[in-house]
Amino acid sequence: MLADWLSATLDDTPSFSPEGNVGDGRYHIDAPGVITLTPAELSADARAVVISVGIHGNETAPIELLGECLARLEAGLVTLGAPVLVILGNIEAIRLGVRFVETNLNRLFKRELELEGNEANRARELMAAVDTFYQRYAQLPRLHYDLHTAIRDSQYPRFVVDPFADTQTDDEQWRWLAGADIQAALQQHQHSWTFSHYSKHYHGAQAFTLELGKALPFGNNDLAPLAPMGQLLESLIAGRQPIEGDVSRMAGFKVAVEVFRESEDFELCFADDTPNFTAFAPGEIVARDAKAGDTQVGEIPLRIVFPNAKVELGARAVLLVKPTELSRR
Repeated sequence: MLADWLSATLDDTPSFSPEGNVGDGRYHIDAPGVITLTPAELSADARAVVISVGIHGNETAPIELLGECLARLEAGLVTLGAPVLVILGNIEAIRLGVRFVETNLNRLFKRELELEGNEANRARELMAAVDTFYQRYAQLPRLHYDLHTAIRDSQYPRFVVDPFADTQTDDEQWRWLAGADIQAALQQHQHSWTFSHYSKHYHGAQAFTLELGKALPFGNNDLAPLAPMGQLLESLIAGRQPIEGDVSRMAGFKVAVEVFRESEDFELCFADDTPNFTAFAPGEIVARDAKAGDTQVGEIPLRIVFPNAKVELGARAVLLVKPTELSRR
């Protein structure tokens, strides 16, 4: 039954059993798109693990990858040795095949949220689920992998975003991610109110946003390059130490400039299909805004990440990043 949970949730199938046995433990559906896996016995290396997918509704590869992991767990090919909170994020947006319904869910994970509406209510529900889960397993180290795909191509198709928070990033996380064939890491410079930031900021978790290729419709994803990431997820579900890789092979970046759209008259000064991590030389103008003026690259080359000229007013339109060594910070 567990292998069908994702599709049953999206199809709104009421007959799906709310709880039952799975592998060496139990599953329990806590809310629509929210399920807790509880092992009969904790492994020695178990962590309290949150795995979230579909925070943006058009990012389908992580949903398919997670579906494969759950199917292998139910088939007995993966053991359950750690408590895992599995989250299917923006259910209505996934059903519609759109990034979001009203507003970007991945900017709303803030306890003082005042906004109302579809995504705001879902953010509150998911924050409450994470709070309850981490409180239940307060004795365990906390981990959250929020799996995404990017709107556009990238010079590093698989990269990780390390949210800004007081919690230090463990060196072993870089080794795990290198072992999962993550090619680059971007360290944030300020609070961003994403889902992974929520777990890191409020709960002291090791938490990351993982970009796993380009956003494509269901059935169009090539999951072969994501096999090492699938192995990492299965290791966490089993409560065992993941395979480690060579961190020196991962490119490191940190944010230098964050550009926001401040007026309706706004444009990015490069083609819409320009890949993430494309470099721009000193003096080049990357954005024009009738209110904020031009954004020009300074004395050193910078690369663009997450460019989107069509964001809402006040939202981030592009990050300009520079190389750095990966650190615990």
